[in-house]
Amino acid sequence: MAIQWFPGHMHLTRKAIEERVREIDVVIELLDARLPASSANPMLAQLTEGKPALKVLNKQDLADPDRTTQWLAHYNALPGTRALGLDASMATPAKVLVQACFELAPLRGSMVKVPNVGKSTLINTLKGKRAAKTGDEAGVTKLEQRTVLADGFYLFDTPGVLWPRIIVAKSGYNLAASGAVGRNAFDDEEVALELLGYLRQHYGAQLEARYQMRDVGDQSDEQLLEAVGRRRGALQSGAKVNMQKAAELVIQDFRTGALGRITLETPEEFTQWLAHGKQLDAQRQVKKDAIELDRAIRFKKVAR
Repeated sequence: MAIQWFPGHMHLTRKAIEERVREIDVVIELLDARLPASSANPMLAQLTEGKPALKVLNKQDLADPDRTTQWLAHYNALPGTRALGLDASMATPAKVLVQACFELAPLRGSMVKVPNVGKSTLINTLKGKRAAKTGDEAGVTKLEQRTVLADGFYLFDTPGVLWPRIIVAKSGYNLAASGAVGRNAFDDEEVALELLGYLRQHYGAQLEARYQMRDVGDQSDEQLLEAVGRRRGALQSGAKVNMQKAAELVIQDFRTGALGRITLETPEEFTQWLAHGKQLDAQRQVKKDAIELDRAIRFKKVAR
């Protein structure tokens, strides 16, 4: 199942960003350190092209530190771009962001944040008080808010925006696992199976430690999810595993960090996924064009 989620307010956000970006000096894109590329938005890159960019890998305390280092190096190698890791526990995050913005635009004095992941919580940390509404539901922020970080530094918080159409299937699953898309857009069991499939290949020891299992690499995704359900008491009548409940437990354990510090993609992996996604998308477009052409030809014949 392809996961897609683009609520109506995101269309309005796109227009707001197009208008705001003309006035700002630095674009701060807040990414989820556990899935940096999947939580980035190519539409955003188009809207802010030519502007200095600061990539902030938020929630780094939940991410694999070695992979965070890889992602920071990847982004810092891009022209006109700086990247840094951040989490809500940092004592002076505002100073870190302001300094990074000065380095990107040393002659200018204001900035804008085009947010994506965990933005409201971070803003409250930056301000030292409850400045923005937070919640577990994706897309809590619906209106633009302005926050003063320092003299001459203004942060404009717009609602987060996802891809209008997600062409990287793996990104859809990763976003769903992280909680970045609404629950109605995905099936918990399908997302949990995809998540477990990746974890048993790359974080098997953490799965075994969390669920007191052995040899998770030898089990199928379905067997593993069922075993987790039994271990965690997700049972229904007849001692049968409630797979929905088991899936919810796995996803929650990932989101809260109970499974340990995990990152669901590397720069190399995402490059491969994106290339494959573009290839499939091009093939779908060829088929769509052929159908449209055939329909147009048949319509003309009927008209005669």
